[in-house]
Amino acid sequence: MLFFALCHPAPAQVAILQIQVTGGEGAVHSPGSRDSRGIAVVVTDETGRPVEGAAVSFHLPDQGPSGAFVNGLHTEVAVTDDRGRAAVHSIEFNRVPGRFEIRIVASKEQARAGTVSFQYIAGTSPSGTAAADVKGGGHHRKKKWMIVAAVAGAGAAGGVLALTRSGAAQASAESTTTLTIGPPSITVGKP
Repeated sequence: MLFFALCHPAPAQVAILQIQVTGGEGAVHSPGSRDSRGIAVVVTDETGRPVEGAAVSFHLPDQGPSGAFVNGLHTEVAVTDDRGRAAVHSIEFNRVPGRFEIRIVASKEQARAGTVSFQYIAGTSPSGTAAADVKGGGHHRKKKWMIVAAVAGAGAAGGVLALTRSGAAQASAESTTTLTIGPPSITVGKP
């Protein structure tokens, strides 16, 4: 028995785990949709070798922009394969627009590691920008600002025309017109 122990040393215990998100990071989902792509990670040890058999838990927020896994809960657990990969699929998202984080925790023996992955549910945010802007939709952002500039210009022109027609006597600090198009606000009126 002692000879067996000397010839076949016990596998080394994992000291440090590292998690890398390999799928799903930054994804934008439609409200109420189901995403079968899910989220995937790779778990490695301190030397970069894949860790097989690590338990990886994925936690969705309990409120706000979020969803539920196929089990109907906000938490799902997967076990890494021989390449250190683990994934959860089929997340059903709620209808609350905005950014949310998925907390990911991996553990094996005494080693633990954690990270977060950010995802989004599309919709109009309180500031009036579409969630598509989250992905860096420069074309949409440029078009939006061109429309804002046109509306602001038309509003300013209308205000000047109204002040000119009504006469200087009616133009006072009390009749200042404020046109607000998100931050910053534009004020048209007597200086």
